[in-house]
Amino acid sequence: MNRDDIAGMRRSYTLAGLTESTMHQNPFIQFRLWFEEAKTAQILEPNAMMLSTVSPEGQPQGRIVLLKDFDERGFVFFTNYDSTKGKAIAANPRVCLLFFWGDLERQVKIIGTATKISQEESNEYFQSRPRESRIGAWTSEQSSVIAGREVLEERFQALTQEYEGKDIPIPPHWGGYRVEPSAIEFWQGRVGRLHDRLMYERQSSTTNGGAWSLVRLSP
Repeated sequence: MNRDDIAGMRRSYTLAGLTESTMHQNPFIQFRLWFEEAKTAQILEPNAMMLSTVSPEGQPQGRIVLLKDFDERGFVFFTNYDSTKGKAIAANPRVCLLFFWGDLERQVKIIGTATKISQEESNEYFQSRPRESRIGAWTSEQSSVIAGREVLEERFQALTQEYEGKDIPIPPHWGGYRVEPSAIEFWQGRVGRLHDRLMYERQSSTTNGGAWSLVRLSP
């Protein structure tokens, strides 16, 4: 593929639009509405989201993680606390989440602060995971350099044998984060790249009876 082929790749967005009057005053309810529509549209892994962090050295990094729960407290995902993302969050808990549902010509951007959820919440989810995934959490020292894939396969097999017929405990280095948003932007593609961007901004803590304002951003 040459440069002209890439430069010429474009899609005209024509499916829908966003108006302030049709948006719910509660951004979490609005997110739930869009999330249910993404599920109904049978989008592949509608809970897949880009998590962006900044390292202690100031280097931004992004990766796809899976949303596992959300309510008015925030958006929850799980990972290895000793991973690159875990270390970045420990140094700077301000993060960004991004959902892109291309078939609906939509994206949602969530800006907020990540904090660890309780050990009880993490353990409850961990025990609901498939057995192979629980063993995998013990197998991988996420983000560390390894000599080859055989290192993982040999350790996975050894742990499978070790835990045969036994309960698998949650690793001490594994658990969930909840991202409490300070802003949530809903984006709908429009013709001529004049996209609709409506952003909810937190005025104060919603857990203390706070409110959200809704503003329109230029595309």
